[in-house]
Amino acid sequence: MTPRALSLSLRVLILATMNAGCAAGSSARELLSDYENPEAPGASAIVIHEGRVVFEHASGLADLPSRTPAMPETQYRLASLSKQFTAMAILLLIEEGRLHDDDRVVDVLPGFPPTLGEVRIRHLLQHTSGIWDYEAFVPDTQTEQVKDRDVLGLLARAQGTYFPPGTAVRYSNSGYAVLSLVVEQVSGMPFARFLHERVFAPLGMRATVAHEEGRSTVARRAYGYVAGADGFRPRDQSPTSAVLGDGGIYSSVAELVAWDRALDAHTLVGADTQRLAWTAPPLPDGTRSPYGFGWFVDEDEGRPRLSHHGETCGFTNALVKYPEQRLTVIVLTNRAGGEPWRIAQRLADRWLAPKAPAEQRPWPFETLPNAR
Repeated sequence: MTPRALSLSLRVLILATMNAGCAAGSSARELLSDYENPEAPGASAIVIHEGRVVFEHASGLADLPSRTPAMPETQYRLASLSKQFTAMAILLLIEEGRLHDDDRVVDVLPGFPPTLGEVRIRHLLQHTSGIWDYEAFVPDTQTEQVKDRDVLGLLARAQGTYFPPGTAVRYSNSGYAVLSLVVEQVSGMPFARFLHERVFAPLGMRATVAHEEGRSTVARRAYGYVAGADGFRPRDQSPTSAVLGDGGIYSSVAELVAWDRALDAHTLVGADTQRLAWTAPPLPDGTRSPYGFGWFVDEDEGRPRLSHHGETCGFTNALVKYPEQRLTVIVLTNRAGGEPWRIAQRLADRWLAPKAPAEQRPWPFETLPNAR
């Protein structure tokens, strides 16, 4: 082939690749059409494949009164996507030998109710503790926000557990609030500071924060909303919005790229330690739990799949990760309701080309008691 012909072939190949990428991007954006209204709360989404951002999109508004547009750098409250960070904090302490997943919580954390003496660290991580939900003890009329430390007092009101620890699975925000206190007790520093110094700062996640009102700021903050008869109204905070361990982190899809790369490269903890988080534990009845340490764990068409949803006052989010394919999709929204996990899965399908349509492959949280 002559140099001229080779050059022409190369240009044709580049043009074809660019056109294919544009078509894929256009198709992916269509999946986010419900968030395209420039007058309504929006969404930010990203697809990371083999460590590279292959799709990034933001639309709608991060803040309605100021008409601030949503961007990839917009910081949303992650809600339960925060749990993977709480679990990582525990994994760091485990890898350092300062904690063991089989430790009894009552032996590690002063003030933990003695009636819950058989609850282990791993039970909290895997939602197999059976401890009651602290939200059940927060009255609808309460105006003062609950903090992680308050959860211990609320749990003291419970009569035992839903089931013997380690025998079944029931999703529990209480477990992750308690884990944040375990991190503080073992590390000797506040939970928010531990995350900043040991996770966010080392990864270059400069704006990501476990937010404490009056102590920290969210630089490019999205505010939460809920749809009503007259349009969207603010719904950014509730009495439980200040609890950090189960859902108090703010981050952006742009900064979560660094988090995803660190997980793939085992930057924070070694592969064996990370494997603990991504392993579904067996239960006494012979079945397997759908939850590891901060992650839902299942298989999709034979491929290991990690996922999590996040639903809280004014925010609904989703993350799905295929570790073997090095594919991660994140969708963050600042409105209550919707099913961004469906969008995340269909975005992932653009790169996976599955045999079955996404709607036939439910996420594991949809069948786990108390997970919504």
